[in-house]
Amino acid sequence: MQFIHSLVALGLAATLNLAHALDIQPYSPEMLASEQKADKAVALHFHADWCPTCRAQEKVFNGWRGDSAVPGTLLIVNYDNERELRKKLGVRTQSTVIVYRGAAEKARIAGDTDPQALRAALLAAR
Repeated sequence: MQFIHSLVALGLAATLNLAHALDIQPYSPEMLASEQKADKAVALHFHADWCPTCRAQEKVFNGWRGDSAVPGTLLIVNYDNERELRKKLGVRTQSTVIVYRGAAEKARIAGDTDPQALRAALLAAR
């Protein structure tokens, strides 16, 4: 019986860690607003499929998917389609990542594929 309780506890701990792990989702205004209203860590990755830097960043981010050491939500913004959002936020280039804690901008990085720099940007919203 103790063994079963231990397994349940481990499963619960794993579930709790995943709840605070990096979650990667497509951008939607509703999702951004919801995360910001809840005062959560949320980042926008302005991504273009044709951009090699964006693909390199994507590979780094996907390596952290579900990693509780990098908490928050990463919303993937289609750089080519979201012109109004780019204008509103002053985004001039694809491969830009903007990190928020709630509605407050905490970090902005563009054109960088260094995992340490990207991690530091995401962790700025802690």
